[in-house]
Amino acid sequence: MNGTRILLADDHRMLLDALVTLLSKEFEVVGIARDGGALVDMAERLQPDIIVVDVSMPEVNGIDAVRTLQKEGNRAKILFLSMYADLPLVEEAFRTGASGYMLKAGGVDELVKAIQCISRGGTYVTPLLGELISALLAAGPQNCRTAKLTQRQVEILRLLAEGRTMKEIGETLNITRRTTESHKYEIMRNLGLKTTAELIRYAIRINLI
Repeated sequence: MNGTRILLADDHRMLLDALVTLLSKEFEVVGIARDGGALVDMAERLQPDIIVVDVSMPEVNGIDAVRTLQKEGNRAKILFLSMYADLPLVEEAFRTGASGYMLKAGGVDELVKAIQCISRGGTYVTPLLGELISALLAAGPQNCRTAKLTQRQVEILRLLAEGRTMKEIGETLNITRRTTESHKYEIMRNLGLKTTAELIRYAIRINLI
């Protein structure tokens, strides 16, 4: 085990417990957080070398939590670990100052490799994203319009596609129903869609759910 101090943040309890067990063989896991607010508090208190954080978490999402840490001057390197192979998310993740972005489909061996790369001062992007880029280019400009969506709007689109109501989405993201509806109509305008059904079909087509 090397001395790299890792803080893990993910809202999936089974995955988080498994990561603690597996990564503890290679690194020093100093803490775990199950939402973005807890991540910010623990990062300030524990001062880890690397934070491995899920993009989508309750209360405060991973990207917003990292933005807060950056503003507060936290020096931890950031590796986003996500199930979403969505280029706008990847772009936004790196705009926050991340050192890496990896898909959960990559497995533990790749995660260890990514952490080692980042701990040496490198930048890591999962090879699986190369396949996504090729697919988007082959599909033409339609899918590229997701680049107009913010992280918050992508989250709302995903929750809509999962069948959540405006009230449920607002409660999940800690925003008002009116704000949620405003985001929904902005998403529809940006994507050139007119109905909720079209939004859901779009989310399925780009593998957002």
